[in-house]
Amino acid sequence: MRPVKIAPSILSADFARLGEQVREAEAAGADRIHIDVMDGHFVPVISMGLPIVEAVRRVTRLPLDIHLMVAQPERQIDAFMEAGGDIINVHVEAATHLHRILQAVRGRGRLAGVCLNPATPLSAIEEVLGEVDQVMLMSVNPGYAGQPFIEAVLGKVRRLRETLDRLGMSSVEIEVDGGVTPENAPRCVAAGATALVAASAIYNDRASVAENLSRLRFSCAPEGAG
Repeated sequence: MRPVKIAPSILSADFARLGEQVREAEAAGADRIHIDVMDGHFVPVISMGLPIVEAVRRVTRLPLDIHLMVAQPERQIDAFMEAGGDIINVHVEAATHLHRILQAVRGRGRLAGVCLNPATPLSAIEEVLGEVDQVMLMSVNPGYAGQPFIEAVLGKVRRLRETLDRLGMSSVEIEVDGGVTPENAPRCVAAGATALVAASAIYNDRASVAENLSRLRFSCAPEGAG
């Protein structure tokens, strides 16, 4: 089993010290930085945009995992790649021409990801699995940090893992996003997840970024599971 990737989401970071908090995550061993882009249309709230991506790009060498929770994502992908995005994730629910978007991202030499909301079945991406580097399964309804983890998503993770293995596509990442904690992370990994997004479990006032990230990673290790 390959080591799980940890992707701190800056949605819960202290924006007054954003650069510092990104550097803390990198120093603590984060594998990528997750950036949630919300437009107030696809999801109810508005969050980070291009200036934040550009700023984060300047302070870290880690891959930037861009989560586009936006309507008409085809209008945004080029700008976010130019801003420094390494992995561009688009929602199947928002994309009219998903295949075209994924090909465009890969054509620019970036990794292409597709996201599914909790109620969206895996069948929605059957026809594009050959075009993706990552599938992000939402374990909360997108839009807000701090929501509780939806346990039913674990079954979807297992089914996707079985499908990818059967098709000889084990290299495709399965990223779980939403409500991830040290308590449920072991179950995500056991189900087949290879990357975990964590916001409030990493950025909070209970412990340092390094302590929180270490606790989350230890929980995913065989000796820390349970």
